[in-house]
Amino acid sequence: MKVLVVGSGGREHALVWKLQQSPSVEKVYCAPGNAGIAQMAECAPIGVNDFAALIAFAKQEEIELTVIGPEDPLLAGIVDAFEEAGLKVFGPNRLAAMMEGSKKFAKDLMLKYGIPTGGYQSFTDYEQARAYVREQGAPIVIKADGLAAGKGVVVAMTLEEAEDALHSMMVEDTFAGAGARVVVEEYLTGEEMTILAFVDGETVIPMVPSQDHKPAFDDDKGPNTGGMGTYSPVPHMDAAIVQQAIDTIVLPTAKAMVQEGISFRGILYTGLMMTEQGPKVIEYNARFGDPETQVVLPRLASDLAEIFLAVAEGRLAEMEEVKWKDDAAVCVIMASEGYPGPYPKGRVITGLPEPTKDVIVFHAGTAEKDGQIVTNGGRVLGITALGSDLHEAKRKAYETIKGISFEGAHYRTDIAAKALRRAESRS
Repeated sequence: MKVLVVGSGGREHALVWKLQQSPSVEKVYCAPGNAGIAQMAECAPIGVNDFAALIAFAKQEEIELTVIGPEDPLLAGIVDAFEEAGLKVFGPNRLAAMMEGSKKFAKDLMLKYGIPTGGYQSFTDYEQARAYVREQGAPIVIKADGLAAGKGVVVAMTLEEAEDALHSMMVEDTFAGAGARVVVEEYLTGEEMTILAFVDGETVIPMVPSQDHKPAFDDDKGPNTGGMGTYSPVPHMDAAIVQQAIDTIVLPTAKAMVQEGISFRGILYTGLMMTEQGPKVIEYNARFGDPETQVVLPRLASDLAEIFLAVAEGRLAEMEEVKWKDDAAVCVIMASEGYPGPYPKGRVITGLPEPTKDVIVFHAGTAEKDGQIVTNGGRVLGITALGSDLHEAKRKAYETIKGISFEGAHYRTDIAAKALRRAESRS
């Protein structure tokens, strides 16, 4: 079959790369894609929110399945539009995507169905929000209710930070309307973990867990980003606690959506904090995480295209067991100078290696200019390596990075270090 992937980041490069490996896939297209994706798929210069042009392209090229990567078009109803046009599409519809599109919607759902999460209140009035924050004290978490490209969360360790965050979101409108409503949450302590799952109504197939690194700099310092690296598996989280998270959170969430009359069909991303009281939800996303996708999909042994098709056709329950490789995977993000703040574009990238069975460089923010690959985003590349264990995967990833360069590049040097330290302390 012919498959179209919608999006232009590292997640979409990973999706294209994995779909290319499916025996059932004849050709992969991507819209709009990037310089790396263009090396393995036919790219069409169509924006992710240009639904009419995407639908026309899918019909013209006789696309049999379209896979939606980013959150913006999901919230805008791209799945609804494709289905109305009689086209098969993978992803949740506009109503189901509210799991990510509104923090308040998600928190209210968890409260109603007893899904473990931190305490919270939501506000549209700045003075009321500030009074509540002062009453609660710090540390405290401030979240823009709407989409903010992974940057609308401030973990405030002081009251001053919390009030600055509220002012930025609600008064200065830093996130272009996404902070008109804020959710103020209890600060949870513990270690984070992500569980992605294929979901078709109440049918849930969890993927292998991963751990993201949001802060920009080593030792979890600096501002939050869209993610500076990730790894899988998460060996210091034992199987029992992972299963507990699936049983008490992931499965009940899918069931709750069905009970609300909203059948979720696509990828459910559950960001978890493993607290002393057990796993609790930090956030939901309605699509593959970026960069979690870059370590989870290389570990997938089953046919991704067949899974996507089963979900799109509402028959995931009939799928055979989804299988995973024992290999460990580490992804390190190389970012532009200044990221997650303002950053330059157009800097020439050199030293990009050819992909091997163990190492692939996923392009996140790149373009081609005058025959050269140049930077075109904040997160530029995701260097992903597989190994027999995390130590080997990490070594391969960082060895690969040494050969790649562009002016102002920065990356964290401690991706997966936490897991390796825990493993060493146990042995």
